[in-house]
Amino acid sequence: MLDQIPYLPYILSAFIGIGLAAASGFRVFLPMFAVSVASYFNWIPMSESFEWLSSLPALITSGIAMIAEILAYYIPFVDHLLDTISVPMATVAGSLLFASQFTELGTFPQWALALIAGGGTAATISSGFAGLRAASTATTGGLGNSVVGTTETAGAGLMSVLAMTAPIIAAVLTIAILIIVIILGRKSWRKLRNRRQSNSMN
Repeated sequence: MLDQIPYLPYILSAFIGIGLAAASGFRVFLPMFAVSVASYFNWIPMSESFEWLSSLPALITSGIAMIAEILAYYIPFVDHLLDTISVPMATVAGSLLFASQFTELGTFPQWALALIAGGGTAATISSGFAGLRAASTATTGGLGNSVVGTTETAGAGLMSVLAMTAPIIAAVLTIAILIIVIILGRKSWRKLRNRRQSNSMN
């Protein structure tokens, strides 16, 4: 019955891609490692254009990068340094993982859709959590940053698994996360801006 739904493969691909993009907004390399592991062991199919993701070198490299990224967010000052580059990196990773699900569309529509939907989703979540971390530093002196970092890592892991096993749930969660992140992120940036303005006046 599901096979009779028009464009069902593209719809499912979109759900998977948006879930992976959301995971990239939390952590850049964790979802890439998850996809690399899944494709390496043939748990998920991988098109010829993205076969490099299923290679052993990609698996090892993404695994090392994932561990380094996770640990770095628990180091004071280094976490803020990573925040300055996390948004563009997340945009690239989100676009890449989203594009990997749409190899039959053609090059231009594939990457245009990937940049808008995948990159935009990843960038929004990444920038939102950067704002939360900045607000955490301003209000707790950095003591709450480990909580933010742990939440990001858990979110990346959860969304990576759901994107590949329950893509519809992943897509619904992504929409909810985007709404929450936008609301909380705007409040955090506004609170941080007001705090800086009050300090400059004093």
